[in-house]
Amino acid sequence: MAALFLYIYNPKYNLQAFSRGLLARGDTIKPISLQLSKKSTVRTSSAIRCSSLSSFTPNLEEAQEISEETQEHMEYNRPLHEVWREIQGCSDWEGLLDPMNPHLRKEIIRYGEFAQACYDSFDFDPHSKYCGTCKYQGAHFFEKLDMADRGYHMTRNLYATSNINLPNFFQKSNLSSVWSQHANWMGYVAVSTDENEIRRLGRRDIVVAWRGTVTYLEWIHDLKDILCPAHFRDDPSIKIESGFFDLYTTKETTCKYCTFSAREQVLAEIKRIIERYKGEELSITITGHSLGAALAILSAYDIAEMKLNIVDNGTSMAKIPITVFSFSSPRVGNLKFKERCDELGIKVLRVTNVHDKVPTVPGIFANEKFQYQKYIEDRISFPWSYAHVGAELALDHTESPFLKQTSDLGCVHNLEAHLHLVDGYHGKGRQFSLATKRDIALVNKSSDFLKSEYGVPAHWRQDENKGMVRSSDGRWILPERPRVEAHPPDTAHHLEQFDIVEKQRLIQSLVSEVICKGFGEEAGQSRRMKPESSWLRWGKESVDLRGFWRCRDRVWAGGGGALEEVEAGES
Repeated sequence: MAALFLYIYNPKYNLQAFSRGLLARGDTIKPISLQLSKKSTVRTSSAIRCSSLSSFTPNLEEAQEISEETQEHMEYNRPLHEVWREIQGCSDWEGLLDPMNPHLRKEIIRYGEFAQACYDSFDFDPHSKYCGTCKYQGAHFFEKLDMADRGYHMTRNLYATSNINLPNFFQKSNLSSVWSQHANWMGYVAVSTDENEIRRLGRRDIVVAWRGTVTYLEWIHDLKDILCPAHFRDDPSIKIESGFFDLYTTKETTCKYCTFSAREQVLAEIKRIIERYKGEELSITITGHSLGAALAILSAYDIAEMKLNIVDNGTSMAKIPITVFSFSSPRVGNLKFKERCDELGIKVLRVTNVHDKVPTVPGIFANEKFQYQKYIEDRISFPWSYAHVGAELALDHTESPFLKQTSDLGCVHNLEAHLHLVDGYHGKGRQFSLATKRDIALVNKSSDFLKSEYGVPAHWRQDENKGMVRSSDGRWILPERPRVEAHPPDTAHHLEQFDIVEKQRLIQSLVSEVICKGFGEEAGQSRRMKPESSWLRWGKESVDLRGFWRCRDRVWAGGGGALEEVEAGES
């Protein structure tokens, strides 16, 4: 019905040809004229009822405007390169989620598959000496994942140190001889390089994809529900969950893969790509699932706060849009963090399953649904107040006829299941129908969620022969993987303008010794600082000192062969 409305009211299409099924959507012809009785008139806002394609009569009582479905089809008729800013959230996806815009549906799934690539390429086998690494390297990354046609090139691996208090998140080998004792592969940065894809998108797209956890709720128990100041700007009231913050900012100097923190790695690569393609239309799109979704929101905030997306085009300053497509994301920070993300223009679309528990934490008692959240944050500094960022696309797996009823929390949290639900969602109260005909077998790639009548085995995805190959002498072996470059040699160069390297070096030196004077104690003595209230002032930056052992009102730290003096205090 909606398709008929489209052909009638769009002068590009011919009704007679449409009725024969001979005219494609893209064909252009002369406008048609309709012969109607004198008593009947057709208005462009009228709805039409018909019993056949060649005979129809207008119904003026119900014809107030073209149906929503018709408008959806007409909007989809515009190519993506004309509407990409709306799809990326410039208007906060107003009018695009209900009913679901076909362009937006495809883009959500596309970016979700970039996040899924992190799982499919991650070696989580504890019996492998490569456990914790990415199985596919460099130019072959997307090819090995059957994503070579996406038109993107992976430019950098992202690593994080496992020496933080999230033991259930990291995967470690049971073997003594491993690639690294301290690092885990966390995701990647990629950029669109195919000219056809760039024309289709309407810009060159930079993608950052963060890995979530291969287990389910175990890592949730690691979260201490403690907020700490972000310190990416001079405002200690903007706070982030401490586990996410540590994962994003901690480095390990004894490990070559973690000499730069995950934060430094992603900022340096974004800056490098922006400089390389200066003058082009660019976008920054960040995606992730579960804990990876939290890192996606945190890194989007960091990029915007550090003004990496503000570029000088010679005649004017341009702002590169930053969009996050997150899947099953927990809350990341407090209300001030959410408000600051809004101020910076970061667009976040959170895709959730209403039966999933992960998006409900942390912040069970005080969150964005609590009427007095702003009051308790501003007036009493309530330390467990969290708020989600952005718009939500809430889906319900019980509406899919392909999925079985289950109490398995891992199934309802599964990323492939989320993508399946996006494909079938058309709007609230509308029938579930797979729009892009995405293969339902993908749901069971790493779960047991499909109904048994579809004959798809559970947890079916694995490498052929589990990566074993036959050597020249006929023996089966696990081949050596090529050593990848830990960090590009220009990483420190791209970080210089932010003073990130110097600040992190200073903080590391303070960890070992912070010498103090004052606070009513005898000279030369030291005392432990209050973990919840300690901070260090360096220039205009506030630096968190939780976990430091010594403090007084003046701190001396060695750096670059000279002593530097900084002020310390208590908030």
